[in-house]
Amino acid sequence: MFEKKHQPLAHRHVFIKRSARHVMLGVTIIAICLFIGVAGYHYVDGVPWIDSLHNASMILGGMGPVVEIKSVAGKIFSSAYALFCGVMFITTIGIILAPAVHRFFHKLHLDDNDPS
Repeated sequence: MFEKKHQPLAHRHVFIKRSARHVMLGVTIIAICLFIGVAGYHYVDGVPWIDSLHNASMILGGMGPVVEIKSVAGKIFSSAYALFCGVMFITTIGIILAPAVHRFFHKLHLDDNDPS
């Protein structure tokens, strides 16, 4: 997917296309995580759809819960979902930033091997 250390730096249009693919993958991951949260809050604790969306969005965004969870199963789901969201947020940021970080370090490596 990325160029190897002995290959030249990818053209700008290749980098932009690669970055767009990574952003789309990140958006897809976030949408799937949001869907899991909305469905979980609705079906596990019986929270209405709009409140499930609001609560899942707030937890996924790192703001914290806004709906009071009443059942034990709902509290267990909410705890697991919060931990899951923390990991997925960090993972998604890594996926989105990967092309830029790779390009930065690849450019540094090419500068080291430049004979001039």
